[in-house]
Amino acid sequence: MPLARPVRRSSLHILCAVLLAWSGMAPPTQAASSQAQNAPQKTLKAFSSERALVDYLRKRQKRPAPSSKAYGGVPMPAPVPAAQEATASIGLDSITNTQEAGVDEGGIVKIKDDLLVVLRRGRLFTVSIRNGGLQPVDSVDAFPPGVDPSGDWYDEMLIAGDRVIVIGYSYARGGTEINRFRLDDRGRLAYEDTYHLRSNDYYSSRNYASRLIGTRLVVYTPLYLPWNAAEKLDWLPGVRRWSGAATGEQFTRTAPALNIYMPPATTNGSTMPSALHAVTSCDLAAQTLKCASTGVFGGSGRTFYVSSQAVYVWVSQERWQAAVDRRNDPSALLYRLPLDGSAPSAIGVRGAPTDQFSFREDWEAGHLQVLVRSEGGGDAMWSPEFSSGTVSLLTLRLAAFNDGGSEAPRADYRMLPLPEGDRWAFQNRFVGDHVLYGFGAGWGGPKQQSTLVVAPVKGGEAAVFPLQHGVDRIEAMGRDAVVIGGDGQDLHFRALELTDGPAPRIGDRYTMPGASQGETRSHAFFFKPEKGFDSADRSAGLLGLPVTRAGRPGYGQLSETSASIVFVRRAARQFSALGTLDAKESSVRDDGCRASCVDWYGNARPIFIGSRTFALLGYEIVEGEVSRRSIRTLRRVSFAPERKPER
Repeated sequence: MPLARPVRRSSLHILCAVLLAWSGMAPPTQAASSQAQNAPQKTLKAFSSERALVDYLRKRQKRPAPSSKAYGGVPMPAPVPAAQEATASIGLDSITNTQEAGVDEGGIVKIKDDLLVVLRRGRLFTVSIRNGGLQPVDSVDAFPPGVDPSGDWYDEMLIAGDRVIVIGYSYARGGTEINRFRLDDRGRLAYEDTYHLRSNDYYSSRNYASRLIGTRLVVYTPLYLPWNAAEKLDWLPGVRRWSGAATGEQFTRTAPALNIYMPPATTNGSTMPSALHAVTSCDLAAQTLKCASTGVFGGSGRTFYVSSQAVYVWVSQERWQAAVDRRNDPSALLYRLPLDGSAPSAIGVRGAPTDQFSFREDWEAGHLQVLVRSEGGGDAMWSPEFSSGTVSLLTLRLAAFNDGGSEAPRADYRMLPLPEGDRWAFQNRFVGDHVLYGFGAGWGGPKQQSTLVVAPVKGGEAAVFPLQHGVDRIEAMGRDAVVIGGDGQDLHFRALELTDGPAPRIGDRYTMPGASQGETRSHAFFFKPEKGFDSADRSAGLLGLPVTRAGRPGYGQLSETSASIVFVRRAARQFSALGTLDAKESSVRDDGCRASCVDWYGNARPIFIGSRTFALLGYEIVEGEVSRRSIRTLRRVSFAPERKPER
């Protein structure tokens, strides 16, 4: 099964990514009350000086540690004022299926006013939807002028003000790449500048590298410690502006010793950390990008989640090392790095979350909930596809975080049923007051059957529902949920009614014959709430999902364009299929791709903008006209680039 990027990329086993911002979301009085209620008991201690940091690293060098390749004093930025964030954050026209409201995630298509911006195969494109039209406007390379981009990957795109931000990874030029482009009112793009952050490869089969609130970009960057970490500190978090020269400018440290925190001794105390986990914040509105970082030490296995208040990093050893070091100590550390710039805190934990969807912070209730399995390796590369073991729900008070010197009580873990079926491709999602999970196809072939577990997060008995298909996707659908999965022949949509009655129950089902899910990424799905035909129906809306031929394994998304996007309406708790918007095979042609020539993040998305409905399908955008019972193609446009002549 071809589940690896080219060799150089897959060999770097770490994720460079969570991008977020500093904000205060609540009114001052409420915010102050919640802040006091949720304040940690203690916080981590920073290294007092560069000498203290070097002394610690020298002690580490005396112990064996995994070798890895590293890429070669400012405080964290002040919080973005709440008023500024409110005006600059994601608006009602967001077209990205994000995990947290108001926290944008890097994707392949965004909207700015009446312009669609698309990132695909190393290029940026703009398409105008002005005055009811659909017209390509401009395109540019997503990488700096004059470079050889053949070893680079450009995966995620964000929009901050009049800037388009492309997040990429360059082996040739030094880690994570941040490219900024100006976007004018007519949709024309102009390259502005490029910056590099020291990092390992950020790729994850499920998570996204970037988060954005307002104009503040925050990058979570794990860095493997080199064997001689104490001798030269040029592996620590740093940023440089790309000048176009062969060697480029020198990196500037973004994490002085005072911003790097000493590791607690709770977790496997005899095992020295093998990675530095850093959160780097950059102000995208600045004329010259300025970044600062905070770092914590831990094992190389990690899963990260970003709420509106903090970045959480669940840090553990890799599977092979965890097996060697298993003792009575907690097997992992959970770090909390607040987005207001205050000191991080930590607590000892056990097990491992599968991916970012295993987390949910409830700031008002003052707790963090994490669905954990007894075995897991973090969310780098394809590790999320291979979690295993028992399942439990950890409910942790935010005030219980401390300096890492204590462990979450065993009573905070609630054992839950293990679904039937293979242990791989575990899917999970918090929806309302429930957490749902089951086994699906992941990147392999479809499953013939599975079970879905629905557990109330506030306590009570979990419900177990047998299904005649896999659990390939779980999404919120208003106040209810939808579970989507294939059986090798057909694609099934199952409603889970979570709000009507004392217990969850299976609702309506729609089966699409001869189809399978076209993409596994969470962004490939979108649900648009509607008033519905019954004003009391609070879960009515339209959903869209890329689909392809029956039985296609998940890894086919890397080399095959999704054939269609299916649109399904839910009203009065019943599904009704409206039809599909389809790709036009005759429009496919050689694009002369020079960079990022595999669609790791997919190439198809349903797009809802006001009363208009679109399907992004490779290099096509198709607009559909939606009626009560159907959808038909209204117009389509190709923005495929002309092949450039060989140099």
